[in-house]
Amino acid sequence: MEKRTLFTNKGLGIALVVPQVLLIFTFFYWPAGQALYWAFTLERPWGGGNEWVGTSNFTQLLGDPVYWNSILTSLIFAFSATVLAMGVALTMALLVDRELRGFRVYRTVLVWPYAIAAPALGVAFRFILAPEAGFMAYLNHAFPGLWNPALNGAQAMIAIVIAYVWKYIGYNFIFFLAALQAIPKSLIEAAAMDGSGLLRRIRDIQLPLLTPTIFFLVVINLTDSFTDSFGIVDLMTAGGPNRATELMVYKIFFDGFKGLDYSGAAAQSIILMLLVIALTVFQFRFLERRVHYK
Repeated sequence: MEKRTLFTNKGLGIALVVPQVLLIFTFFYWPAGQALYWAFTLERPWGGGNEWVGTSNFTQLLGDPVYWNSILTSLIFAFSATVLAMGVALTMALLVDRELRGFRVYRTVLVWPYAIAAPALGVAFRFILAPEAGFMAYLNHAFPGLWNPALNGAQAMIAIVIAYVWKYIGYNFIFFLAALQAIPKSLIEAAAMDGSGLLRRIRDIQLPLLTPTIFFLVVINLTDSFTDSFGIVDLMTAGGPNRATELMVYKIFFDGFKGLDYSGAAAQSIILMLLVIALTVFQFRFLERRVHYK
């Protein structure tokens, strides 16, 4: 007969749960409720509370081509950063997993960038990729006008993508390396004995077994690219030039805190939340079918 252990100290259980409930309510449900309230109301010009306006804030936003440009820009940034960050991290994890010379040093150093705060990273890459200093100055001297993200929108987008990818390579690398080391070495050795080359073993054995990790990282990277890019954009490009890097999360900040359009910014935050939820549901609905858990 199976024996079951029962937890009878209800007071201790409640004491352990209450702090977590308070944190969730304070930092998630309460701000989300306030955002919903502001999104469907409009502050009176001379104070005195908010006036219910229904969906007019959303209608105004969805009729604004500038806002649609921020959505398109965010999608381009998110997919570019996700593909590059995961692709580079997977390549590095495969190299480290083969235990090439110095792999212990690589394994340690490659994790460090993720520990750097986004604002500090933005300041660093603003100087690293500055057209008038460092390596880029030599390129501009040899090829005048080759690189100037302050004037070229495409180059500004490339700059923030590079900075963001550099940070998230370390995060993805940790998961890819852990997943690769969890694959039984006997499978790799058996394939090698059968005559399979390195690329064939990666394609037919390692990548199929990595699909749960790849799926998890796709969801995390896409979600974070919509919400965790503010510091880099704010300090590197401030949304410019000509709104070329004005991502949705940065536009929320700019309209809300600089333009003082709290209702519009709240409506934008709701749309951003719905977009992230829709992308996540799409991934679970269609991409998870290709995941092999066994």
